[in-house]
Amino acid sequence: MKIVTIIGARPQFIKAAVVSREILKHSQLEEVIVHTGQHFDANMSDVFFEQMDIPKPHYQLEIASLSHGAMTGRMLEKIEEVLLKEQPDWVLVYGDTNSTLAGALAASKLHIKVAHVEAGLRSFNMRMPEEQNRILTDKISEILFCPTQSAKQNLLKEGYSDDANYLPVVGDVMFDAAKFYAQRSQRPSELPSDISLGKFVLGTIHRAENTNDLSRLKSLVESLNEINQSEPVVVPLHPRTKAILDANDIAVDFTILEPVGYLEMVYLLQHCSLVVSDSGGVQKEAYFFKKPCLVTRDETEWVELVEHGSNHLVGVEKSKILAAYDKAKSTDVDYSVPFYGNGHCAEEVIGYLLKDGCN
Repeated sequence: MKIVTIIGARPQFIKAAVVSREILKHSQLEEVIVHTGQHFDANMSDVFFEQMDIPKPHYQLEIASLSHGAMTGRMLEKIEEVLLKEQPDWVLVYGDTNSTLAGALAASKLHIKVAHVEAGLRSFNMRMPEEQNRILTDKISEILFCPTQSAKQNLLKEGYSDDANYLPVVGDVMFDAAKFYAQRSQRPSELPSDISLGKFVLGTIHRAENTNDLSRLKSLVESLNEINQSEPVVVPLHPRTKAILDANDIAVDFTILEPVGYLEMVYLLQHCSLVVSDSGGVQKEAYFFKKPCLVTRDETEWVELVEHGSNHLVGVEKSKILAAYDKAKSTDVDYSVPFYGNGHCAEEVIGYLLKDGCN
């Protein structure tokens, strides 16, 4: 059975790496990996693939730096060419990027079965391109691998059939990745030696709604500056965001690092005391590593963590961030609740695809 895997962003490489390792255990499976090039990253070098045990893509489409429509259209065209050549039994897509939707559309139009890993997530904000991508991808997939019960409930509310072979809750592949890579974590070379492990706050600022809106960005930075007076705040920051801060004279008192790789990010998550983030993935990873998280967005796909009390949805209002910080620092949370499975999501995914192939 041949599987074509479509990926285009670093988080998707990490997710796919976990599933690819499971595929290699089965001689009857063949995987062809297609990298759309959606997120160009200078760190996507041979060293990255070697460190992460990630198979190198068979196809590099190099489609990046375009508008959403142009990018998705170009990907659709090029992925279709690959699929016509490879003739796979399944196309496997991850998450909610333009690469996800383009891969699913190309496969569906050729009547090739689509499997969507991380299906059923909803922010209920249709202004987000990710929300549009995930909803459309779910609609044209033959199997929807739900990471949580909440994700499955979202799909049931939308009218999807409650069929275990169609909507299996398999857990979160990122939990598999966190467990696997935790032992390989690396201290960022730029992390100051005087910052004590376990006694700093890890922040991330990358979402366009926060970086492109100066009022939101200023409020967020001022909040981190004030937290920094209580304990050091460390923020790996993209040069684009740093340039916005500099151009608008937004004062920063906390420690800024150059963007870090996944292994370095895992190290920071392992050794921080608390997380402040607008990243979808980091929200979950904070829970994986037993750290409270302040979510600096107005909505989240991971509602179970907010309901559980490990994560706090705070937006960017300074008073809410600081109040949530004080609450999180003084509240004990049970991190043993298995919201995201048992770390064997990849086995579940491949088990379902093999079962289908044997029918």
